[in-house]
Amino acid sequence: MIKITFPDGQVREFEKGITPFQVALSISEGLARNVLAANLNGEVVDSSTPIEADAALQLLTWNDADGKKTFWHSSAHLLAEAIEALYPGTKFGIGPAIENGFYYDIDLGEQEFGSDQFKAIEDKMLELARTKNEYVRTSVSKADAISYFKEKGDEYKLELIDGLADGSITFYNQGNFTDLCRGPHIPNTGFIKSVKLLSVAGAYWRGDEKRKQLTRIYAITFPKAKELEEYLTLLEEAKRRDHRKLGKEMELFAFSEKVGMGLPLWLPKGTLLRERLENFLRRAQVRAGYSPVITPHIASKELYVTSGHYAKYGKDSFQPIHTPDENEEFFLKPMNCPHHCEIYKTKPRSYKDLPLRLAEFGTVYRYEQSGELHGLTRVRGFTQDDAHIFCRPDQVEDEFMKVIDLVLYVFKALGFDSYSAQVSLRDKENREKYIGNDEDWDRAESAIIRSAEAKGLPTVIEYGEAAFYGPKLDFMVKDALGRKWQLGTIQVDYQLPQRFELEYTGSDNMKHRPVMIHRAPFGSLERFVAILIENTAGNFPLWLSPDQIAVLPISEKYEDYANELYLRLQEKDLRGYVDHRNEKMGRKIRDAEIAKVPFMIVVGEKEQAEGIVSVRKKGDGDVGSMTLDAFIAMAQEEIQSLTYEK
Repeated sequence: MIKITFPDGQVREFEKGITPFQVALSISEGLARNVLAANLNGEVVDSSTPIEADAALQLLTWNDADGKKTFWHSSAHLLAEAIEALYPGTKFGIGPAIENGFYYDIDLGEQEFGSDQFKAIEDKMLELARTKNEYVRTSVSKADAISYFKEKGDEYKLELIDGLADGSITFYNQGNFTDLCRGPHIPNTGFIKSVKLLSVAGAYWRGDEKRKQLTRIYAITFPKAKELEEYLTLLEEAKRRDHRKLGKEMELFAFSEKVGMGLPLWLPKGTLLRERLENFLRRAQVRAGYSPVITPHIASKELYVTSGHYAKYGKDSFQPIHTPDENEEFFLKPMNCPHHCEIYKTKPRSYKDLPLRLAEFGTVYRYEQSGELHGLTRVRGFTQDDAHIFCRPDQVEDEFMKVIDLVLYVFKALGFDSYSAQVSLRDKENREKYIGNDEDWDRAESAIIRSAEAKGLPTVIEYGEAAFYGPKLDFMVKDALGRKWQLGTIQVDYQLPQRFELEYTGSDNMKHRPVMIHRAPFGSLERFVAILIENTAGNFPLWLSPDQIAVLPISEKYEDYANELYLRLQEKDLRGYVDHRNEKMGRKIRDAEIAKVPFMIVVGEKEQAEGIVSVRKKGDGDVGSMTLDAFIAMAQEEIQSLTYEK
C-alpha cells in the first residue's frame, strides 16, 4: 500500500501502481469524468500514470491552470492530425499551449494557406475528436526516433531530437498522428467539444530570422460549446478595447516607420495623460521621502560590465555606440539601476543618511525582436517609474512594506482592484543564471516573504522568475477582460551594492554594505497606459482624462461666453476645449461622447443671460443647469475622490 496526500492535507491509502484516474474514480464517477491530468509531486503527468510510492497528488480538471494547459496542448496535436489529413506532406515544428489556447508552427511547402481554410480544419478536428482516440505515450530510443522522422521527411523534428538525450525521448500517438512530445496529455480526444481557429501568422523556425519562416496557426478549444461562445464574445470586447485602436482614435500615441519600430510617439493628448500619471506618482513619492534624479540616455559600456547587465543582456541590447575616440564605447541605457548606484557614490554616506530613496522617470531602450513588438505593451523604448532605495540591512523589511503600500495606493487610484502578488524566486536547480552567494539570496527571499505576510498580502511562489541579481515581488493585475498583466514590481538586491562597492559608515564607525531595493509601481509607463486604456475602454477617470470638458456653444453668437467660461476652467486646472465648429448641437455632443470627454458644458441664450451652464456627463446624459462655480466644485470633488488626495 502507498499513502497519497491530497491538496487539502487529507491522506489516504491505495494499492501501489494505482493511477490518478483510478484515484479520482474512487472518489466519484463525476470527478473521474472531468480529470484531464494530475500533478504528482509537483510534476504534471498523464492521468494514466502509475503511482509507485507515497506521493502528493492533485487531480487536474478544466478549472485548473495546468488542466487547461494540458487540454490545449493535446488540442495542438489534434490540430496537427487534422492538418496532416487535409494537407499531406506537411512538416511540423512545435505546438505548445499558450495563455489562451495554443498554436502550431507548420511548413506547408508550396501549398497555399489562409483564413478561408479555417472552417475545413475546424470541421476535421471535431470529426476526429468524436472518435475519442486515446493519447498513448511510448518511450522511444533516439535511433528509432531519428529513423521515424527521417522516413517521414520532417527535418524540424529531427533537429529537435538532436538536442535530446537517449532514454528521455517519448512519442504520443492519437488516431493516425504521432508526434515527438514529452506530454502530458488528456485521456482522449473526446474531451474536446468546440474548436475555433483564431489567426494565422508567420514565425521563424526557433525564433531565428535567418531560418525559414513557418506558418503559425493560433487556435483555441473548449470542453463545452457554450464556453467557446462566451470566449468569442470576450474576444470581440477585447477588439473594441484594443489600446492600439483606441489610442489612434483618441489621438494619444502613434508609431512611425521612419522613427523606428517599437518607438512610440506621444501625441499632445497622450502626453497630457502621461504627465498626469507621472505627477500623481511624484506627489506620492515626495510624501514617501523620495528624492528625484535624472540620468543620461546613454552610458559607458563599463557601467553595465560592472553591474553584470552586459554579461547577461549585452547580446540582446542595442549594439554599442562608437565615437571618434576608438577607445570609447557607449550603450543606450537599458536600465536605470547602475546609474543610481553611481549617484549613491557621489559622496560618503553615513548610517544616519539611510534609507536614501532615489526616484526617476527614466527612459530605457531594449532591443525586442520585431515579431514580439505589440503596441505599447512591448516596445523598444519605454519609461520606467523607477526608484532605488539604499538602506541598512535592518531597514529592508520596513522599506519593503512601505513600497507595497505605495503600489497598492497606485492600483486603488487607477481602479485596478483585481490583482495577485507573485513571489519570484531562484530556480531550484539551475543557479548558474544568478550572481551572488546563497546566504545573501536566502536573506533577500526571506525578507520578501515576511514583508508580504506582514502586510496580509496573499501570494503565490514562482521558482525561476527572479532577476539575476535578486528575488522579486511582482504584482499581476487582472484587467476588465480577465487577462493578467505584470505591472508593479519590487526587488531586493544584495549584489549591485557589492559590485559597485557601495558603502556607508555605521554607528560603530566601520564601513558597511547597504542593501538595494528596486521598485516600479507602474512598471513600464507604456504598458501601464496600454492596460489602463483597455481596462477603462478609454473612459478614463476625470482627473486623468486629456480632455476633461468640452464647452459647446449652440451657435457663434455664444462663442465669447464659451471662451470666457473655458478660461475660468483653465485657471482651476481643468482641461478641455471649446468646439467652435459650425455643426448642430447633436453632432457636437456625439463627437464629444466618441472622444470620451467626461463632461460637456452646453451654452446658449439662456445660459449666457443667466450666467449659468448646462452640464452633460458622459454615460449619464443631462445633469442640469448650475453656476460655473458649482460645476467647478463638483468636478474638483470628483477628482479628489478618485485620486485619494484629500
